[in-house]
Amino acid sequence: MSSEGNEEHTVNNLSRGRSHTSDRSAGSSLPLDVRDLHSSLSSPVSMSMNFLNEVAQDYPDAVSFAAGRPFEGYFDLDDVHRYLDIYRTYLSERFDGDEAKVRRTVMQYGRTKGVIHELIAAHLAVDEGITVDPESVVVTVGCQEALYLTLRALRATPEDVLLAVTPCYVGVHGAAQLVDMELLPVRDSPAGVDLDDLAAVVRGARESGLRPRALYLVPDFANPTGVRMSREDRLRTLRAASELGLLVLEDNPYGLLGDPEGPPTMKALDTEQRVVYLGSFAKTGLAGARVGYAVADQPLTGPGGGSGLLADELAKIKSMTTVNTSPIAQAVIAGKLLEHGHSLRAANVRERETYLENLRLMLAGLAARFGDGQVPGVSWNTPSGGFFLLLTVPFATSDELLELSGGKHRVLWTPLHHFCTGSEPRSVMRLSFSHLLPAEIEEGLDRLARFVREQAAVSGP
Repeated sequence: MSSEGNEEHTVNNLSRGRSHTSDRSAGSSLPLDVRDLHSSLSSPVSMSMNFLNEVAQDYPDAVSFAAGRPFEGYFDLDDVHRYLDIYRTYLSERFDGDEAKVRRTVMQYGRTKGVIHELIAAHLAVDEGITVDPESVVVTVGCQEALYLTLRALRATPEDVLLAVTPCYVGVHGAAQLVDMELLPVRDSPAGVDLDDLAAVVRGARESGLRPRALYLVPDFANPTGVRMSREDRLRTLRAASELGLLVLEDNPYGLLGDPEGPPTMKALDTEQRVVYLGSFAKTGLAGARVGYAVADQPLTGPGGGSGLLADELAKIKSMTTVNTSPIAQAVIAGKLLEHGHSLRAANVRERETYLENLRLMLAGLAARFGDGQVPGVSWNTPSGGFFLLLTVPFATSDELLELSGGKHRVLWTPLHHFCTGSEPRSVMRLSFSHLLPAEIEEGLDRLARFVREQAAVSGP
């Protein structure tokens, strides 16, 4: 058949294909139909983020136990200028006084992997006992981008799936949906993850023709549960991941804000380069800088032998998304690291004390208002650090009840279903206490107690 014949055959096939399309594909392309956009945009996860943001804006006079933000009482714009000056001095010494190189490093487009990778590697060695090649560090726009890049790299076919302990951080649900990667829930446990259920989920997935790639975990003060895994449980989980052939995606935004004598990170315990470490400076550096990172030191194989690190592949994806992370934002974080000898543990002593005191006030306040069975069916867990705890109540915590709570009682919280794979309401709410003053905690708990008592009476036994 001639080339013209091929072309005519193709046109005819395309025409026949168009005749079977839905009505919304025909005619004008405007206005756009939401059903023709990516499915993640109409998913419960996307709607959860928008709903929670709007609720906070709709009730500005409410005490919010919903927002997991760092405490603002220590924010100081003068710190930003000082950190920039410290990093500028560091670069000037590094470049033998070549100010053109200094300006270029801070103000020009930077390398895709980031310009402060060597400082992050030094910080990990000082604070976490993690020794990594700086070339395995990719500096990202917040930890969320680090998570997205990792999932985008791992999702090679529709059969590739992610496992995550549920309930878990809503952002992992969203990132998985954006890369069209199915997320399989694994039961949680007081130890962090139910390893028997993990094995069963992996086995069932493989029997169904799926390929489990990684397990997502927040071992230190997980969002939303507040659970911190012990050293022994971390080692058991690493052994299970090895036996099951899984990577572990360790997300650690809160670890430096707990007991300094606490268990080491899973990355520090990892002897097989099985852990991709996802870090954030939002809670310990400066949230507004939006700087995070991935440590992806997994060696790659391919045709002709070795072919670099997983970090190199993440950088390729980043080069086609955000191109690079703001060098000015990186410079601010670098200055804070340099000022404190690369230790954010040392830089956050007062912040850690504030969060632990807020946690103490929350636990004491809940005991005073609900302890000794004052309201049947009310209980709570007792994290040892972090930003969150869970309150169990004798009624389902729906979005509608959240709006009632915000409007009538002027107190906000987060329904647990926003952290789960299903959208059905659960009788649990997440309470965040990180950004509040002591007086706000007391007033908020008074309002919350009135709301819970009212709903418990309405719901009955």
